[in-house]
Amino acid sequence: MDKFDWNSEYDKLHNGFAKHDERPLIGISGNYSDQTCTLAEGYYRSVLNAGGIPMIIPPFEDTDCLGDLLDKLDAIIFSGGGDINPLYLGEEPVPELHGINPVRDRQELLLAKMAYDRQIPMLGICKGIQIITAALGGKLYQDIYSIDPDKSHKENTACVLKHSQDLDRTQPSHYVTVDEDSMLFNIYKVNKLAVNSFHHQAVMSPAPGFKVSAVSCDGVIEAIESTEHKSIIGVQWHPECFVLAGDNSMMPLFCWLKQEAAEFHEAKKIHQHIISLDSHCDTPMFFHQNINIANRDSRIQVDLHKMCEGHLDASIMVAYLEQGARDDESLVKATQKANLILDNIEQMASEHADVMGIAHNPDELYELKRSGKRAVMMGVENGYAIGKDIKNVGLFRNRGVVYMTLCHNGDNDICDSAKGNAEHNGVSDFGADVIREMNRVGLMVDLSHASEKSFYDAIDISSLPIVCSHSSCRALCDHPRNLTDDQLRRLAESGGVAQVTLYNHFLNSSGTANIHDVMAHLNHMIDIMGVDHVGIGTDFDGSDGETGLASACELINITRQLLRNRYNEKDIEKIWGGNFLRLMKKVQSV
Repeated sequence: MDKFDWNSEYDKLHNGFAKHDERPLIGISGNYSDQTCTLAEGYYRSVLNAGGIPMIIPPFEDTDCLGDLLDKLDAIIFSGGGDINPLYLGEEPVPELHGINPVRDRQELLLAKMAYDRQIPMLGICKGIQIITAALGGKLYQDIYSIDPDKSHKENTACVLKHSQDLDRTQPSHYVTVDEDSMLFNIYKVNKLAVNSFHHQAVMSPAPGFKVSAVSCDGVIEAIESTEHKSIIGVQWHPECFVLAGDNSMMPLFCWLKQEAAEFHEAKKIHQHIISLDSHCDTPMFFHQNINIANRDSRIQVDLHKMCEGHLDASIMVAYLEQGARDDESLVKATQKANLILDNIEQMASEHADVMGIAHNPDELYELKRSGKRAVMMGVENGYAIGKDIKNVGLFRNRGVVYMTLCHNGDNDICDSAKGNAEHNGVSDFGADVIREMNRVGLMVDLSHASEKSFYDAIDISSLPIVCSHSSCRALCDHPRNLTDDQLRRLAESGGVAQVTLYNHFLNSSGTANIHDVMAHLNHMIDIMGVDHVGIGTDFDGSDGETGLASACELINITRQLLRNRYNEKDIEKIWGGNFLRLMKKVQSV
């Protein structure tokens, strides 16, 4: 045997390192028994062959450590193993239950939920499909052979197949039928797969946001996948075993995971270099419900946890005022309410100054990013807030407000609304004075919610470019709140910016939109205006979001879609806030 020269091998590795593309890091949950964590060879061989870097994840329960680990991973494989502890599923054990490992189960159920919130691509294998299902709210069978026929679901007939084969692990033992309308079908390009099988537990019903993508002839669920445009697939068989026999028939699944992981890695890397700004959210509307923005809270779409998970650096939180009566007393109360909401935003930021801060201008926003903190800017939604006292324009700007929408859903003393009665035939004389005062004090003019006549009037009156902080395209969804192509062109010609919003009814006339509808509106805006005049204003907590973009934690999915649409990092930086902040700086410099 030739002598192994490890110094020579090291030199070759070191010299060639810079030539390699950066490979995605894929974590694989390790099996655990007798205080030993192990991993079957097929898992890491399959990941290596696909072009990823495998890393075993041992069982541990430190949630801070888990979070730090997930921040470094680009994808996760939940590997096979023993049965899941039924107590974690709110069930008592059936006699057919086999061996369990509660230490591993606790970690993996938590890990799956945390990875899901971070949009990390996931592949569940055998036990792994069950972990993903249980962690996200689905149901499992403890034993498919002990199903009570009177209680079984109609899609699960009496089991006739042997699902725990005696054949070698590298050999298939039965077929599964693949749904042709599925990611799994797109990966393999066939509607029937020969698979191996080593289980007696199975998915009873997928979690919300998932569907069945393959079944065996006896009705047992063999694969699930996300219906929310997320990179998550679970399979009941063991695809990693085939590679050990030189059979690459299952490699497309690992190649898919590697590709999703590489895209996710690239999106994360871009967010390290750019400022991502959501130009409009209504979260302060919920502060009176004892909301603590530092906690992950299902009642709101934007909190610090979701911002971190979605790689969102900053959000413009607005003091929203519903259009009300316009007598003197009501107008005074409107101004007071706006100031109270702004007080609440500032108090919230002050209470969590170690992790977030208020930014009054783009420079402060970038400084907060450099210090590792999330940022909030303040806006006012509805010029109703100033009443009839133009001095309030300067007062709002002096306390840090960066923009004010001239109206909301109803005409006010400034202008007509897109949903109003054309009281002024556009911008009123008072409104024209308000716009000039906003220009003078450096407060951005926001024309979202304004009527078309108000829109054109405001552009003519304003000496500075205007913004539409949360609007979409009339050409794709005929709603009066949306902007026509002519409005988009005029906005771009005047140097303004339009921010696509994630409000279902402004994206799709059916009222049920998804992330692809958002991209269609964004692409249309760019086609009409150019990439220097667009951005993103979610309207979170003023809307329900949509499939694939339901809260701030999912916003990195926009970046992944932008990469798929072949936008480069420079363009993505512009879309994710660069254009809006450029205009803000111009307005404030005056």
